Amino acid sequence: MTLEIARVIIDFGAVVLIWMVQLVIYPSFVYYADKDLLKWHIPYTQRVTFIVAPIMFSQTGIIAYQTFTEFNYLNLLSAVICGSLWLLTFFEAVPLHHKIDMNQEVQATSQNLIRINKKRTALWTILFIVSLTQLIL
Repeated sequence: MTLEIARVIIDFGAVVLIWMVQLVIYPSFVYYADKDLLKWHIPYTQRVTFIVAPIMFSQTGIIAYQTFTEFNYLNLLSAVICGSLWLLTFFEAVPLHHKIDMNQEVQATSQNLIRINKKRTALWTILFIVSLTQLIL
């Protein structure tokens, strides 16, 4: 398997996951009473990390390798998008999850997660399109 194919597979996995989060998981938060969401949210974030972390780390590693070994505009675009995803995840999404864990404005915070995640969903979708384009070209 080539690195380009591996990247498309990983990027596709990220796209499927982020769209499930955007359309199913985060919207479901509003159907929980705050106390029930608090019970479920900590195990959810711990479990989903086992799926998200390998995707993000492998995606970042491949993009970094591609950018440094074959510099072009699509690789640079991928690196910028990937960096933006890390920043959005750890400086916007993760703090919102911590607010839920701390029982702070749970319903409003859930709505903010959906709003912030729209950016992540768009970026991961674009990243997948870029990697697919690179594979086809």
